Amino acid sequence: MENDIITFQDLNLNTPLYNALDDLGFVSPTPIQQESYSIVSSGRDVVGIAQTGTGKTFAYMLPILKNLKFSTQENPRVLILVPTRELVVQVVDEIEKLAKYINVRVLGVYGGTNINTQKRAVADGQDIIVATPGRLFDLAVSRVLQLKSIQKLVIDEVDVMLDLGFRHQLLNIFDILPERRQNIMFSATMTEDVDELITDFFTKPERVTIAVSGTPLENINQQRFNVPNFYTKVNLLEHLLSDRDTFNKVLIFVAYKKMADRLFDQLEERFNSESCVIHSNKTQNYRLRSIEQFRAGDNRILIATDVMARGLDIDNISHVINFDTPTFPENYMHRIGRTGRAEREGQSLVFSTEKEQDAIETIEQYMEMQISIQSLPDSVDISKELIEEERPQIREHNNPHKRKEDDAPGPAFHEKSEKNSKENLGGSYKFKIAAKYKKPKTRGDKNYNKRNKKK
Repeated sequence: MENDIITFQDLNLNTPLYNALDDLGFVSPTPIQQESYSIVSSGRDVVGIAQTGTGKTFAYMLPILKNLKFSTQENPRVLILVPTRELVVQVVDEIEKLAKYINVRVLGVYGGTNINTQKRAVADGQDIIVATPGRLFDLAVSRVLQLKSIQKLVIDEVDVMLDLGFRHQLLNIFDILPERRQNIMFSATMTEDVDELITDFFTKPERVTIAVSGTPLENINQQRFNVPNFYTKVNLLEHLLSDRDTFNKVLIFVAYKKMADRLFDQLEERFNSESCVIHSNKTQNYRLRSIEQFRAGDNRILIATDVMARGLDIDNISHVINFDTPTFPENYMHRIGRTGRAEREGQSLVFSTEKEQDAIETIEQYMEMQISIQSLPDSVDISKELIEEERPQIREHNNPHKRKEDDAPGPAFHEKSEKNSKENLGGSYKFKIAAKYKKPKTRGDKNYNKRNKKK
């Protein structure tokens, strides 16, 4: 079986990269590095879905560095965008380790530091720029950083970037980048925003998905409930959580930030200090405190969005509850992988409305197994109250019988006076002017004018 093990020697790298990998003690590529190498090398657009800590930086940098020819030009050829300054520092450090024996210039730029120092560093000439979107755009607008030579754009941790509100900056950056470039995107989770970005800016991208490792499905008991709406989901959740011995450490996933706050408000009334919440609108200190309280057992309920829970590695989670059914099956796998660790049996529940049934089918196809359906307990009230997103939207497009009051003339409206009302004469205007002022039929025909005067 040892003959089947893939090593970096199988990736057809060059000697400087092999020397750097030997220094680092790396022998075999991770699954994402192995799967991505040939696609990134080919120059095609790539979308990689893999958890943090799976070696994504090397996955895109190995083929980029192998094919990056030596150059003395000042303008960078590779742009790597990441969401935080900590990640800029980390990625630059990883690249420098890998490029130890390669003559390549790498610079990290991010906000919160003196921009003039970074301008001088950019002006010295760089090959690879690693940046947060805001600071990169500031440097590009100042004209110090020229992006016209960018051949490869890498967007790492794109789900976090969009969740932190960087979409507008990303679109601005896309506008000033050369159209002919290779796009490489890595994300731990797929979201609607990420999918939309791929559709708008990528050209027939190759997708590389690496499943969550170390979480056999046989180790997780999965169940699902068909629930009509949000408030019935809350009633079911409160019923389950009231069994404090069984549900002693519960991680609840929701679709987006507004839903996280909405659910937290509902649970706080009944469970008070037992619950906490994390999403990107909360401060860093608040998020860290919530995670530590959950890890320590001070709070037994943690409500989280996919993006914020991505780096969580917490032991002894008794249940993962999918309050919203995730649209992308990879996200479901990431979620339920939080329970059932260290060979213990994990428990996973998913609540699905009628609109979420298609997502459930996709998840079951992805796992190649059915999730057993449970009946709602008799004591759970079925609510008829709907939240804003669940109410039917009444839209009447181009209704000829319905006139908006906004379109009616206001009290200050009046017709123009007769002297200010002008007739639109269109093409006949020039003929009327010619007849009135006896202009020559052919401009500049002096002989014609003389003949008419004699008559």
